[in-house]
Amino acid sequence: MSKETVTFQSFIALCAAVTAVTAVVFALSDHRNAIAETVAPVFSTIPPNYRDWTLISVATVGSPVNDIRAKLGNDIATADFRKGTIPYRDGAIIARLAWKQAHDPETDNALRLQAQQVGLGADAIAKLLGGSAIAGSATNVQFMIKDSKKYASTGGWGFAQFTNGKPDAIVQTTCYACHAPAKARDFVFTTYAN
Repeated sequence: MSKETVTFQSFIALCAAVTAVTAVVFALSDHRNAIAETVAPVFSTIPPNYRDWTLISVATVGSPVNDIRAKLGNDIATADFRKGTIPYRDGAIIARLAWKQAHDPETDNALRLQAQQVGLGADAIAKLLGGSAIAGSATNVQFMIKDSKKYASTGGWGFAQFTNGKPDAIVQTTCYACHAPAKARDFVFTTYAN
């Protein structure tokens, strides 16, 4: 086989490889564009002063998530929670803050001393401390905003999530599917803690 034949065959193989890679890149690009179309940016930044909103409820989630959650509501959401308004009014925003469960030695010592003072035994104290936690590192902040026209395809709710203050790419229909079991409560899991 001549040197020119080998070079020509190498050239053909290289062209085929470049064509295949180009096809994959375009396919991935089209796939990313299709995903981007399903991601509706509800908020590009975290709503200002959301930490000043009213506390609606708190919850913990067990293993493997192991987090502590606080639910806050803007004025519209808070009024709707208090009155039991279902469906929630447009403009209602619910924030869910989450932190990993953590243990603090000083808090554990204070709980241990209190438990000893009321006469709890070693096994009861161990159980008490094992079930106690404080808010550790933040995991993310999620928001639901009610706009019955804009988000009609997802039960009237738009969804957003932020990690370290930056918006996460989420698929609205995935969030909506998770909330579907709470349809009777307008897709909101949380109830107002009096």
